[in-house]
Formats: sequence, C-alpha cells, structure tokens
Amino acid sequence: MQFNIPLDTGRIDIAALERQLQALDPAALADLDALNRRLRISTSLDEHDIAASLSGIGHPVDASRIEREPSTCCGGCGG
Repeated sequence: MQFNIPLDTGRIDIAALERQLQALDPAALADLDALNRRLRISTSLDEHDIAASLSGIGHPVDASRIEREPSTCCGGCGG
C-alpha cells in the first residue's frame, strides 16, 4: 500500500526512516515529494507502525495524519 504524510517540519532522514520501516517490512520504500512537501511510503505496514517508525527517527506524526492511498496496482507485475 502507499501512504502519504504531509510534512510540517524541515528535513527528514529518508535512509533512517527506511531502516526503521524495513526492520518490520523488508520491502518498504520511502521517498520525499519535495514539491508538495509530502512523504511517500510504500509498505505492507499500517498507519500505527508507520507513525512508530517516524517517531523512532525523531519525527513524530499522529497516525491519523497518515493518508492511505487507494490501490494503484494494475496486476501487471504479478506481485
């Protein structure tokens, strides 16, 4: 699933966040949409696990602010 998180603060360490997420979901990915000031996360984790991971790197976010995107899976990759 893909999640979007609006950022209210400055920098975020994407590599540290990915390490936190990947401890629970080895396939998790994170990146920053700098233009729209949003963090994008692709993972099988839920909002509470994502919030805990963000808190673990010193960037606390309430789980209610984490927006779950509708599925964009086309089924083409077979995954």
